Amino acid sequence: MNFDFKRMIKFEHNVCEKEKKYRMYAGAALIVISIFTASIILLVVGLILVGTGFSGWCPVYSGLNKNTCTEAAAAAEEAGSEDNAANG
Repeated sequence: MNFDFKRMIKFEHNVCEKEKKYRMYAGAALIVISIFTASIILLVVGLILVGTGFSGWCPVYSGLNKNTCTEAAAAAEEAGSEDNAANG
């Protein structure tokens, strides 16, 4: 199992909708917990989870060539973002 740095630079959606939701909730929970416990580590991990959940792209998944999206879901997501860009 190799880590491909060149692939990590490419921005391709590799996090499915269900995992996005879990990342957003877990990240938000860690951010709230970090506020009460004054833990910088929890804050950083929470921010990373929220960022990857919001964007739908995980650089570690890209480097490991892992994709949790199905081909149909990824194509529909890209088509939806192109339609939004054309309409907005």
